[in-house]
Amino acid sequence: MYQCKQFIRAVVLVIHAILLSSVVVAQDLAEQVVIRRTEYGVPHIKAENIKAASFAMGYVQVEDYGESVLEGLVKARGEWALHVLLDDSLRAAQLDRDAAAKLRYARAEETYDLLDQDTQDLLEGYVAGVNRYIDTHPDEFADRVWPTFTAMDAHAKSIGAHSGSKVRSFIQSLDKESIAQIKETTWMRLAAHSEDVHPDVGSNVWALAPERTSSGKAILMRNPHLSWGAGYYEAHITVPGKFDFYGDFRMGNPLGIVGGFNQHLGWSTTNNYPDTDEIYALAIDPSRPDSYLLDGSSHFLQKEIVSVRYKTQNGVSHASRDFWSTPYGPVIYRDDHKIYIIRAAEEGEYRTNEQFLRMMKANNLEEWKDAMRMQAKQSSNFTYADADGNIFYVWNASVPLLPLPDGGDSTAVSVESSAQIWEEVMEWDDLPQLLNPEGGYLRNENDPFHFTNMNEVIDPKDYPDNFNEPRLRLRSQLSLQLIGQTDILSLEDVVERKHNMRVLLADRVKPDLIEAVKRSQPKGEAAKALKHLMKWDNTVAAESRGGVLFKTWWERYVELAAEGKDIESSPESAGYKASAESLFKEAWSFDKPTSTPSGLASGDRAVAAFLWAIDACKERYGDWNLAWGEVHRAKIGDQDYPVGGATGDLGAFRVLWYVEHDNDAKKLQVRGGDGWVFAVEFGDIPRAYSILAYGNSSREDSPYYADQLKMFTENKMKKVAYSEEDIKENAVIEYRPGEEVE
Repeated sequence: MYQCKQFIRAVVLVIHAILLSSVVVAQDLAEQVVIRRTEYGVPHIKAENIKAASFAMGYVQVEDYGESVLEGLVKARGEWALHVLLDDSLRAAQLDRDAAAKLRYARAEETYDLLDQDTQDLLEGYVAGVNRYIDTHPDEFADRVWPTFTAMDAHAKSIGAHSGSKVRSFIQSLDKESIAQIKETTWMRLAAHSEDVHPDVGSNVWALAPERTSSGKAILMRNPHLSWGAGYYEAHITVPGKFDFYGDFRMGNPLGIVGGFNQHLGWSTTNNYPDTDEIYALAIDPSRPDSYLLDGSSHFLQKEIVSVRYKTQNGVSHASRDFWSTPYGPVIYRDDHKIYIIRAAEEGEYRTNEQFLRMMKANNLEEWKDAMRMQAKQSSNFTYADADGNIFYVWNASVPLLPLPDGGDSTAVSVESSAQIWEEVMEWDDLPQLLNPEGGYLRNENDPFHFTNMNEVIDPKDYPDNFNEPRLRLRSQLSLQLIGQTDILSLEDVVERKHNMRVLLADRVKPDLIEAVKRSQPKGEAAKALKHLMKWDNTVAAESRGGVLFKTWWERYVELAAEGKDIESSPESAGYKASAESLFKEAWSFDKPTSTPSGLASGDRAVAAFLWAIDACKERYGDWNLAWGEVHRAKIGDQDYPVGGATGDLGAFRVLWYVEHDNDAKKLQVRGGDGWVFAVEFGDIPRAYSILAYGNSSREDSPYYADQLKMFTENKMKKVAYSEEDIKENAVIEYRPGEEVE
């Protein structure tokens, strides 16, 4: 008994020493960094080293976003169901997620020591900052006991995995007989639970060479549009001798997916949706259970049983999940004759933070390219500009070099030998790229690479079949009209053009609509509505009248075109829920990329949709002649403003999408789209503007909660404080992590 007590005492002393040591380390880190917040709550972090800088980043993120930061780290541990009491309808799916997270966590443990020292310091500092905030603000977390977080938790958040939506899409493409034979796996259930991505999730980006700017300096404009709950976080980190970086950081991560600039260069990402995986079918060995045939031999499947704990009314219980795999990838589902695996370039990738950190430290284009050659980030277009006057674009992707024809989204490739399964991805330098192209501009709006610059069109024949097919949607075409000409622009001109409110669809189809309605000889209210539409300026500016009726008409026109037909989404229709041929007189074509689609396929259908839209507008919104901003609102908390912007299918460059208004059934409110935007000009000292619509804090009692919303609705942006002189002049508070802030 005595020895047992001595052992317990020794354990307690060790734990106490560890906790005391962590407090001392945290205090030491706090003394190595200072946080200065400028107006709108942007933290400017100046630290002696990367660990101290990341320590401050973890601290300010919890300061501004509270428990949502901790929730992400708990989920990365595979312990969400352990800390949150879930009802039966939600628990099973969460246990699947927790079990999958534990697999990624195991991968994090395998790879942590392979990271360079700066990246380890980044991860260790970040969680130390998170823990520091919890320790110094215990009253904020009294309702729940959170674990003490470790660097492994932050590392696990960045571990790559295959796409659940790819698996779900493939299964949905199978016929009923094939689906009936499938034996469900944990990966299959996880794929079924994956969320649909809003069609307008994406980004816009511009880069202008010195020849196109009034200052003779390169300009970069970054404009992602995601859900307003995506957690973009505007911040500035300076570590002398390492980097001086300003940009966006995704909440709950030391870096996340970063876009921004240092004193020499900057970049922006835009989604590009490459095909980075392949689904393979392997024959099951009929003579041995849970085995498959490959290279003329039988091989056992690997099975891993993952145990997860979950909270109940009576305490803690346990469950387990089975995961089957092969050396080539996980088994996503199986039937009596085949196993189906997905081989994905993302699977197990662990170096994303390291790559972004190297990019942030780069001093010139070649150093930046060297970081990109890591290919730890397997997707996204990257558009770059620098103080040397370079502009650069790369369709970044880890594209498999396929031994067999691509199966796409609907076919599993049957293989009998390992040589038929892809091993390597295309070298980064062989990907589609443009450096300082003719015309002095680069742009991307999530369409493929071919028309990034119209003076140097990239031939699709130069790339394999598993590269994206060419397309140039209306949003991209409007972007080209805004900057793809010969105008000489200032940074302020770029900001102004970014807020262009045109909807290019109206330019292409409104003349046919007006002509069709005129031929129908409208009377009364229909005639008045036609005059209203004819006066419309084809914009969705908040004060513009006509857009509400046009949008409602278009939605109904698409529905009528789809009735009685298979609903499809081809590269030409690009998201429309009907074929391009059933919508337009002339569908989009590669030979006429900037003038198609155009016209209306059916005047009769257009008239029927127009008459319907008049009544629908009155029922939904109270009338059909309202200003756009009377219906479309930017609402956060008690703030509620008219706002301009529309969805990409209307050909809007100012992308916003809406949901039902919280307080008024006849209005809509922004759910996502433009939110974080910056534009920067590279000189001796970068000069920039930025806006973060929903503010730098999700805490309703914070002075930075939605404090930029009104400015956003007025199409304005704030000046960025980047130089030490500007930061000192604009700082409203200065403190160290853990200090009381009044």
